[in-house]
Amino acid sequence: MQPLVPIMTPPPGERLLRFVGDHVRFQLKDRGGRSPTKGWRAFLRTTLGRADALRREILQAHTSGLPLGGAAWRDLPMYEDAQGWSLDLPVAEPGYFKAKAYLVDERGWQHWTEGPDLGVTVHPDRYRTANMIYCAFVRMFGDTKTAPTTIDEKRDEILNKLDDEGYATIPPSGKLRDLIQQLPHIIETLGCRIIHLLPIHPTPTTYARFGRFGSPYAALDLTAIDPALVVLDKRTTGIDQFQELAYATHLRGARLFLDIVINHTGWGSVLQENHPEWFLRDSDGSFASPGAWGTVWEDLVELKHDNVALWDDLAEIF
Repeated sequence: MQPLVPIMTPPPGERLLRFVGDHVRFQLKDRGGRSPTKGWRAFLRTTLGRADALRREILQAHTSGLPLGGAAWRDLPMYEDAQGWSLDLPVAEPGYFKAKAYLVDERGWQHWTEGPDLGVTVHPDRYRTANMIYCAFVRMFGDTKTAPTTIDEKRDEILNKLDDEGYATIPPSGKLRDLIQQLPHIIETLGCRIIHLLPIHPTPTTYARFGRFGSPYAALDLTAIDPALVVLDKRTTGIDQFQELAYATHLRGARLFLDIVINHTGWGSVLQENHPEWFLRDSDGSFASPGAWGTVWEDLVELKHDNVALWDDLAEIF
């Protein structure tokens, strides 16, 4: 008699999206439709339910410079039914997990389904539905928030002359507290539940400045708040005022998403000054700037992500 040829549902190589509180049903049967053979058993090898072990193994492998040992994997017995074998697994924790089912015959030999591991991405339950995102650029929440245009030819003529003489002229900016005042409208009237902040870090104000303000994506310090977004009240810091925004957002049942780019920084960033070895250089030794679509973003310097110390530093930033 020919041995059973297992096929798995969901099929190997597929990528599933689930949320905490869902379940995943795995089925294993013979490709030819034969009933389970006496003495054969089925197992699901998976990392589902082992998020803590998986994270711990990743950290241990990183610090020791070793490949993952596979300790997060476990074999779960599947239950026999008329069609083959099946197993329902609840998903109780967010993360990325893998799974693949196999058979064991009466001699103890394993028979695996063909193809790569199944992947299961699990998101927190609160992001299942009603996830309208409001993208907020804090600089635009100042006095000119409702202005049809901010062009002022007389003022721009003066500013351009100052630019030509090497002055760095920075116009007034919207503040974090200005955005707080708009949260009732954004969350309660518009129904947005996620406030996506464009980068709120300090940016270059002297050389390599992009535009009047500097690009928000030219971060000088990934753990600092741009002073232009802060009210000088002599009582609080920029971090304090960011926490005010976070508290006010959470109080209304919404969440903040931070836009943080880590493949580059702005010129003169804290990382560039303290760790120039973490940045790419061109063949002539100059720092490399990233770009796209035929354009080089010359207000940026590109990070070189082959240094383990950089990984640790970024992990601490996060």
